[in-house]
Amino acid sequence: MSSGDDEPVRTTPAEDTRRPAYGLGRVLILVYGIFALAASARATVQLIARASEAPVAYGLSALAGAVYIAATVALAHNGRRMRRLGWTAVLFELVGVVAVGTLSLLEPQLFPDDTVWSRYGAGYGYVPAVLPLLGIAWLWHSAPARIAARSDR
Repeated sequence: MSSGDDEPVRTTPAEDTRRPAYGLGRVLILVYGIFALAASARATVQLIARASEAPVAYGLSALAGAVYIAATVALAHNGRRMRRLGWTAVLFELVGVVAVGTLSLLEPQLFPDDTVWSRYGAGYGYVPAVLPLLGIAWLWHSAPARIAARSDR
């Protein structure tokens, strides 16, 4: 089964050596990390101390915290699976902010206490409404194929 060549087969390493993010990407990852910590900590305290008062609102805050954690990790990596997770997390976040924000305005009795996404993130300076848009923009801008195309110009 030898082709007659005695040269060993050379392969490239499986490790991705590219920098995970740079410039504004690192700032975005930092903001996502802060929101991951804030939403998760707030939801944990609320669920432990007074879960019966507003279980839906506190559960949604815990879900938001999990989504922010997933987005933070995914945005910090270049791999194909992590980018897919990033797109899923950021789009889920956008749908959550729009759905919960709208419901919290139209049916406020559903949310006796605010969630991270209530009133489109008003309790957090509307950052939760803007963050998924920035995440989408970053994922689109930092796509490896798009970067390669820009470097070929």
